[in-house]
Amino acid sequence: MKAEMDKIVSLSDEENIPELQKYLSTLTDDRLINTITNSALKGKKVGTIIKGIFKGSPPSSTAGANRRLLLYQHCIPLCESGDLQTEVAADIIGLLMLETHTLSGPSLATLASLFVDAIKVGKMSSGKSLELFPTVLTALAACEALSYGKGELSGEEYKKQLINSLCSSRWDPQCVIHLTTMFRDVPLSSEELQFVVEKVLRMFNKLDLQEIPPLVYQLLLLSAKGCKKQVLDGIVGYFKEQDARQEEEQKHGESLDLEVQSIPQDQLRHVEGTAILHIVFAIRLDHELAREFLKGFKTSYADLCPFSVALLLSVARIQRYEEQVFELLKGAIIKSFKDEQLQQGSKLLQDLLPGHCSVAQMILDTVQNSVFGWDHVTQGLVQLGFFLMDAFGPKPGPFGKATEGSLAVARTPTQQACKLGGQVLLQGFKMHEPIRGEILEQVLNRLVTKTASPVNHFLDLFSDIVVSAPMILLESSSKVTETFDHLSCLPLATVQGLLKAVQPLLKVSMSLKDALILVLRKAMFSSQLDGRKSAVTGFLLLLKNFKVLGSLASSQCSQAISSSQIQVDVHSRYNSAANEAFCLEILSSLRRCLSQQADVRLMLYEGFFDVLRRNSQLASSIMQTLLSQLKRYYEPEQDLLPPVKLEPCITAHGDQVYLQEPLAHLLSCTVHCLMWLQNTRQSANLNANDSDSDEEEEEGYRSDLHAILESMTRRMIKCELEDFELDKSAEFSMGSNVGVKNNIYAVLVMGVYEVLMEYNFIKANYSKRCFEEIIELFSRYQKLSEILKEKSGKGRVPSHKTPRSLFSMGIISTLITVLFRDNTQSREEALSVLRSNGEFVRYILSVVVQKIQQLDETGHTDGPDGQNADKTFRFLCDMTSVLMWRYTNIPSVVEEGGKKEKRSSLSQLCLEGLLRIFTTCQQRYPDKMAQLLSTMENGTEQDDEGDVVEMNYFYIRQFQRALFTQLSGGEEDFNSKEAQLLVSILSVLSRQLKPLSQQFVQMITWTVKICKETSFEDSAFCKGLLSLLFNLHVLYKSPVGLLLELCQDIHSELGDIDQDVEVEKQSNFAIVNMKTASTAALLVLSQVDRVLDEVDWLIARKKSQTASDKLGCGEATQTAGQQDPVEKAVALQLGTLLTALSELVQTALLLGTCTITLLRELTRTYTILTTLVKYYIQVCASQHGSLPARFEKLVKLSGSHLTPQCYSFITYAQSGDISGGGADDKKKKRRNDVNTGASAKLLRETKAIPNLIFSIEQYEKYLITLSKKSKVNLMQYMKLSTSRDFRINAATLDAALQEQDDSQEVSASSAPQELQCCSSYTTAAFLHFYFIIRVHKIGSISTLCPLLKCALCIPLLSDHRVTGHHRDTRTQTEEEETVRSYWAPLLHTLHTRPDCSSG
Repeated sequence: MKAEMDKIVSLSDEENIPELQKYLSTLTDDRLINTITNSALKGKKVGTIIKGIFKGSPPSSTAGANRRLLLYQHCIPLCESGDLQTEVAADIIGLLMLETHTLSGPSLATLASLFVDAIKVGKMSSGKSLELFPTVLTALAACEALSYGKGELSGEEYKKQLINSLCSSRWDPQCVIHLTTMFRDVPLSSEELQFVVEKVLRMFNKLDLQEIPPLVYQLLLLSAKGCKKQVLDGIVGYFKEQDARQEEEQKHGESLDLEVQSIPQDQLRHVEGTAILHIVFAIRLDHELAREFLKGFKTSYADLCPFSVALLLSVARIQRYEEQVFELLKGAIIKSFKDEQLQQGSKLLQDLLPGHCSVAQMILDTVQNSVFGWDHVTQGLVQLGFFLMDAFGPKPGPFGKATEGSLAVARTPTQQACKLGGQVLLQGFKMHEPIRGEILEQVLNRLVTKTASPVNHFLDLFSDIVVSAPMILLESSSKVTETFDHLSCLPLATVQGLLKAVQPLLKVSMSLKDALILVLRKAMFSSQLDGRKSAVTGFLLLLKNFKVLGSLASSQCSQAISSSQIQVDVHSRYNSAANEAFCLEILSSLRRCLSQQADVRLMLYEGFFDVLRRNSQLASSIMQTLLSQLKRYYEPEQDLLPPVKLEPCITAHGDQVYLQEPLAHLLSCTVHCLMWLQNTRQSANLNANDSDSDEEEEEGYRSDLHAILESMTRRMIKCELEDFELDKSAEFSMGSNVGVKNNIYAVLVMGVYEVLMEYNFIKANYSKRCFEEIIELFSRYQKLSEILKEKSGKGRVPSHKTPRSLFSMGIISTLITVLFRDNTQSREEALSVLRSNGEFVRYILSVVVQKIQQLDETGHTDGPDGQNADKTFRFLCDMTSVLMWRYTNIPSVVEEGGKKEKRSSLSQLCLEGLLRIFTTCQQRYPDKMAQLLSTMENGTEQDDEGDVVEMNYFYIRQFQRALFTQLSGGEEDFNSKEAQLLVSILSVLSRQLKPLSQQFVQMITWTVKICKETSFEDSAFCKGLLSLLFNLHVLYKSPVGLLLELCQDIHSELGDIDQDVEVEKQSNFAIVNMKTASTAALLVLSQVDRVLDEVDWLIARKKSQTASDKLGCGEATQTAGQQDPVEKAVALQLGTLLTALSELVQTALLLGTCTITLLRELTRTYTILTTLVKYYIQVCASQHGSLPARFEKLVKLSGSHLTPQCYSFITYAQSGDISGGGADDKKKKRRNDVNTGASAKLLRETKAIPNLIFSIEQYEKYLITLSKKSKVNLMQYMKLSTSRDFRINAATLDAALQEQDDSQEVSASSAPQELQCCSSYTTAAFLHFYFIIRVHKIGSISTLCPLLKCALCIPLLSDHRVTGHHRDTRTQTEEEETVRSYWAPLLHTLHTRPDCSSG
């Protein structure tokens, strides 16, 4: 062998080609192969030997060509064998590639087949020789003709057949990456590339997980040739499938007893992270790839998954795509929430599309997945979180005011999106240390800079961060300290939220607490009022949270720190003396506030009570402070009236009078602190640790305060209004200084009366004498209240609302309980004093309603426990139980004066209170609604869900019975307001029922029965009842059938627009009558709009689905004989809706809101019909299927029943003629009461009519297009529309012309011959043109009509707005008079109007 090797090498080196050819011809194929193999294995001179063989084998000779082919056939498997060194194999392949172009066509075909066969049987696992394959295929494609079977193929076709065969065969998983790499160098047509990409994507599932990233990388490089979308969709689809499988395994792992996961989660996440990096790198280099990637998510979010969300967030790091990605995600999130809301509110949509793709859950999953080292995603998550919170956070209210409080549940899509942003940031903060600093800094920056808009959502996020990771936050305490420096400049609400949030940190960080105290001391002397109020807020917070040793246990405190917050014993770091000194120092700072503005003092009084309960050891200081402040306004001389000094309570600044001291709040704070301290000391039996000196001191201020309060009670009862200069002769107008001063005095005195009533009730211990004093106090309060109501509205400036009551929530709850439900025998005599005073009972109920309203609007109430959510809810439960008992056990018919007087009855006040409680509970305590209901009857909670449902339905039945009792009496006994309240309560309680439960179905059945049988003419009650019916019905089934019946009733009651048509009497629902029909029509139209929303949404879903099918497989999704359920539902909904609307457009509705709303809904209906037609155009273009029969019927229905009626209705709406046919005289009289001119002007000025006509014409335009596409003549159902230029009633006109008298004939004969020869129709047309010109100020009339050029026209059209010439000397009035006198006989006969204001 060595001899042959040396011989070939020497001849090759000498360039002795003839000798070399001769020598090679003497060697047999086997010897040649052995020579090559030995030299290759040894790695010596193999390259020189192969070069020598090529030199001695000219391709022009048959022997040379065969020898070359033999060389290729041997070297390719040799390189794949794995026996050669890598460098040797690479050299061999390199030499073979250089000579490939010299091979003949058949040789190339043989070589290509060799490669294909080797791949099929899995002999290309190393992939070394595959580098040669692209060169072979390229050379093969250049061949002109190759024999294939019995015929011939061009080289390009042959190559296509090879690739097709290769992609159709089985690939060894080990060679997939090599083959993908190889195809990068092969020139491929788009069709061939698609074959290859599809094959590679199919192989993904057969590869090990670790092999996926390099394959993704090669596939992305291959996508430079094309099929970018297909490549990206395939990669994303693969990981989406793996995530779903992983989730399924986690969900069912325990039940299936799977010990080993098929795919380890951490391994999958790391692979996904690497793949994301590869894709982002490719996108940086290929912007076309980015465009294809983003384009796919713009139309629909259905293709999103956690992997694609992570990929999008990584792409957002590329600056040019950042804004685009976040806008795309923002749109997908908000659309997802809106779709979810729409589906939850419609049984139809739930049945058609049961599953919902939650983008929010995908984003939260991405946050969870990012913990596996996805650093390239975390930055995008932070940006997305803040982007959502900024975009969808609460907006400032009117005049920049922030809405108070925050709801417990995010209900609207925007609120949900904002909440999602907060969740993303909170989870990111917990999981990723590198981004914590940035998140915290951005949150605090927004709290400081966003002073003009609400920052509740950022405060909630900051509070959650503090609670969940307090120790982590302490590492960044410097950022919090920096924020403290801005406290005096921030809005008060922001300061309160911020300080409440940092409260747990203050307990463990001395530096933070010291920094805050320093800032608060500076703020106390701020020139800004808000700065000083912030200081008071901060100091009160510190007093509440730094307990002095020896204070009462936290179980007796109103604001216990939650268990999730840090529990640190302060005394382990500070001794009790230091802590007490600290608190007393703060109290001395707060005493300065007692000389500041009323707002600052008010905050102090409202906070002292909570401080006292948290730190009872500070009682002496607090009570002494309150006592000394109270004495400044107390008249100590017992014989003098009144007992309070009002003048020091106000101050004047220039011409303005202001409140200086909120005396009633001071007194209220004093009473609450005193009574709480007294009860506490009694229950504790004067703690043994207290010194005698402390006890004596406490007894001293307690006795002083009791004496003052007793004296005030006695003397305030003796006081007359004249003593306060507030009698009936006093001025209360808010427009004058005297009136403002008297108003302030009145509010202060009323507040004092209320506080004294509460004090006397608490200390009375059910004493009859004390209760009589309470009634005396109330009678004075009531007298002043009535004067204030009577007088304050008489000035130029309207009066303010009734001041908030100073009764505490707890005392109000106790009061109504003893008034209505206390049956204790020993208390009977004393309570009869309160119960017998009806005005007092009414007043207490009105305060209950006021307190609940305040809780609903702001989330808290005034007074003790007002900020404590748990206690407030407890009071709500107690009040609900009492109000329910009072309403159900004492019928409203036994009450006196309920109907004679204009004010509400007690039963009505109870109902109003119950309605507000239920509404508030759903808004503020959504998770506790069941608890509220279950404690209403017996005060014990029921945990069983079934019992709670039954309890809810039990109360529903009670309110149903009450409403039925109302409706059973005559119309004269019907209390509309009470009935409306009952319907509203039923509406709220019905939301607690599960749709399709037995109770829910019974509720619907009952509501339908009431609507069918009740015939009271009360619009407000009808509106409430029908709204309840619609809200229930839409969760049970589609409401279109219900709408049709209601439309028939409305048509029957109001009559037809054509006076000659007698409408058949329909009475499906008795609630629809002459008086309520217009209200019902508006409600029906609002429900029509809701149905159209659903139909529009369904069509949009089908369109996006059709588009994706077209881009994907392109196959029809249904057979010709079956109709898609969504298409079927859309056709049925629209069909019934068209029938209902055809009833309404024939109805003589009152001109105004009803007609305009109907015109808008008709416009929307035609717009959605047009959308449906466009969808079928799209279907016909992609699938060439026949149109469903239901759709053809729908088109026929629109053409025959609706469109002609629409044009008639337009004429009716424009005419201003509001007398409808088929109605009696009473109906006509009612309709004629409407201001016809105003209604006609209103309609003329709107765009409703031209919009409707445009939408009808667009609908018909696209129907023509669809007819051509589908080969079905849909226009056969469409009638020609009415001409809208002018309309002339020919018969009426002829009759009028015949009745013209001789004088008119003489006048007519004097007209020029051209006009005389005009027919009566032409004359009428001329008149109409003239008025069009005058109304619309047309500049030139010469082009309108030849007949207008007659001589008679000239004097009539001399106005410069018409002819453009100088105005005639006659005035416009004279000119119009000429027209009127000349053409009077014709004017009243013309029934002509343009269809739209634009002419």
